Amino acid sequence: MSTVEGRTRRDRTHYLYIAVVIAVILGIIVGLVFPKTGVALKPVGDGFVALIKMMISPIIFCTLVLGIGSIRQAARVGKVGGLAIGYFIAMSFVALTIGLIVGNVLHPGDGLTITDQVAKSGQAQVKAQENTTQFILGIIPTTLLSGLTSGDVLETLLISLLVGFALQALGEKGKPVLRGISHVQRLVFKVLAMVMWAAPIGAFGAIAAVVGATGAAALKSLLVIMLGFYITCVLFIAVVLAGLLWIVSRINLFSLMKYLAREYLLIFSTSSSESALPRLIAKMEHVGVSRPVVGITVPTGYSFNLDGTMIYLTMATIFIAEAMNAPLSFGEQIALLLFMMIASKGAAGVSGAGLATLAGGLSSHRPELVGGVGFIVGIDRFMSEARALTNFTGNAVATVLLGTWTKEFDRDQAKRVLSGEDPFDEATMVDEHAVREDDEDEGAKKEPAHA
Repeated sequence: MSTVEGRTRRDRTHYLYIAVVIAVILGIIVGLVFPKTGVALKPVGDGFVALIKMMISPIIFCTLVLGIGSIRQAARVGKVGGLAIGYFIAMSFVALTIGLIVGNVLHPGDGLTITDQVAKSGQAQVKAQENTTQFILGIIPTTLLSGLTSGDVLETLLISLLVGFALQALGEKGKPVLRGISHVQRLVFKVLAMVMWAAPIGAFGAIAAVVGATGAAALKSLLVIMLGFYITCVLFIAVVLAGLLWIVSRINLFSLMKYLAREYLLIFSTSSSESALPRLIAKMEHVGVSRPVVGITVPTGYSFNLDGTMIYLTMATIFIAEAMNAPLSFGEQIALLLFMMIASKGAAGVSGAGLATLAGGLSSHRPELVGGVGFIVGIDRFMSEARALTNFTGNAVATVLLGTWTKEFDRDQAKRVLSGEDPFDEATMVDEHAVREDDEDEGAKKEPAHA
């Protein structure tokens, strides 16, 4: 009977995502036929994304604290964290290199002219820049609790690391707190499942607004850079990420992407990879990666593993320089993009963050090019979708790779999940099997003590 009930619940969530697809199609129609109405619907989409972002800090906190707190050897955390950061930096350089090659081959800005009106629009995107010292100090929250309420991912990461290591140091005395946080995590996921029922409405408002604001004609002159960016992202995923995943973990990337299909749909409709972060955490545990590795890799990857953003910044920079008839030398491209790679950390998943990073980087290195940012404002939303999808795929692959390298990946479990034998529980979004195993392990360790 429980199995039937489980299938019924999963079927209901299946209908939810069908509704999202229908909502996206209706949003496009409204944006094209009634553009003013579409633009007026923007708060609807913004409201749904705000609901999702509301859940990010508590989910990251619970997941990271449980991941670190449950590890008895601190060296194990250092090993996972060190491998993760090293891998993220390496992949950022690979993404930058691919973007540079494609951008310099396509020359997407040739033949275009930036008008004064567009240049003024670009200037509006510039924000005050922080130096390295201000950036580092800005990671430290005002209070222990404000790090969980500020909405800053890096602040949440810092607090989660401190609390996780503190609980680890407490040993047995910290277990009651860990159990309490595990219950809070279950509650947070349940709230998220409730929020997700508003996804069709949010998707409808977001898509209608962006189509209504730009229109179909506005996209034609920018088709080259859009297609070039999409093709580059596809090549990066299909060649680099797919090759790495198969060589290291013997997992087919396209099977993994099929498993994450609902998350891709959610990202496409909201143009933000943060909207799928909680579900990625739950699904990566279910596919066979240990909770500690998932708890460390996924939240950290959302701040430091920005493959799609790197490609976007590369091609957009070359596009603007050529469109303003001020092409960058290869050395200038490298210096500017390395700066942007550092400046973009912590901004992953946020719609529009890539545009702000682009404007800020140009402002600090080539101020005369900042006006060109206004020329791609109209399509940034469409490019941000591919950017977010690429970032999300990169983080999913990174989690499996890190699990394999640290021998914390159950390949047999992955095969069962990816083949459909062990489906993900959409009703709770919690891997009950893993939870039961953790409880049994704790019980087994306590029995000898009583003997």
